[in-house]
Amino acid sequence: MSTWRMPAETAPQERLWMAFPTGGYTLGETAEDAHAARSVWAAVANAAVEFEPVSVVVAPDDVDTAARYLDPAVEVLPAELNDAWMRDIGPTFVLDGSGRLGAVDWVFNGWGAQDWARWDKDSLIAAEVAGRTDAHHLVSGLVNEGGGIQVDGEGTVLVTETVQLDPGRNPGLTRADVEAELARTIGASQVIWLPRGLTRDSERFGTRGHVDIVAAIPSPGVLLVHSQQNPRHPDYEVSREVISFLSTTRDAAGREWNIIEVPAPAALTDAEGFVDYSYINHVVVNGGVIACTFSDPNDEKALRILADAYPGRRVVGIDARELFARGGGIHCITQQQPAGSRNGLSARKGQP
Repeated sequence: MSTWRMPAETAPQERLWMAFPTGGYTLGETAEDAHAARSVWAAVANAAVEFEPVSVVVAPDDVDTAARYLDPAVEVLPAELNDAWMRDIGPTFVLDGSGRLGAVDWVFNGWGAQDWARWDKDSLIAAEVAGRTDAHHLVSGLVNEGGGIQVDGEGTVLVTETVQLDPGRNPGLTRADVEAELARTIGASQVIWLPRGLTRDSERFGTRGHVDIVAAIPSPGVLLVHSQQNPRHPDYEVSREVISFLSTTRDAAGREWNIIEVPAPAALTDAEGFVDYSYINHVVVNGGVIACTFSDPNDEKALRILADAYPGRRVVGIDARELFARGGGIHCITQQQPAGSRNGLSARKGQP
């Protein structure tokens, strides 16, 4: 029986997976809204393809539209979609001891069966992507999303009590149940349970606390943590709580964390209330980092912190305000496929 492990996001990658916005609240109500959504999704894909292959799942009716936004180097793969948050609807890729690729297919139920979400098509995307990569299809009964976990590749995983133990996701499961499944699927030996996520993300249209806008692990023993430094914002107290909690934890190797606070953008609100803008929600690619910016006074400082945390990688900033207005960031719309043994693991162009 294979032992599976989710590599660190800094490990060599085969490609980056994304989806293209196709309808609902993501596209919005006007042509201008739709253009803004398509433009920012495409900007991420077009930036990433400078570093590695990028495959974008596109609803069949949107293939021609997507072609007008995407760099010709980006591979377009038609499949039915409800939405475009590939980190959550796609598989979590893992490797076994021989480097064989696996694809964990979590149960996806619209971030806890939220009444505004639709997921009949999105719940099938993980299996669709797994089939296109020749990965071993590793089916899980755990309701989970890729945005709900952060790993160091050495057995440590960060999760959030309000996500994996959400009654709308996994009613009746205990911490021990969740930890056992994370050990089976992604090789977790040390599960660190954050008490909660950011305030906006915990409201009606959020994920109920995804960790990937709160903390990231750029290298073993190091944590990048969102730090809201304005007491007027409710995340000021959340940040203090999370940082204090993380300082009491250890990684799978027993190391104390080197916690690097990443200041939140200076912007506090948008038309809907307090924002959850976060520089933590970046994606690492081969030789680079695609990072969120917000046309904000803190952008430059945050990009310098990321450059220091990921030495040798070029940091590319993309204005992510239109993404966050729709409920997420750059990490949320991407999913890395690690490089594995060379037995047909790259995506097969044009396969239906």
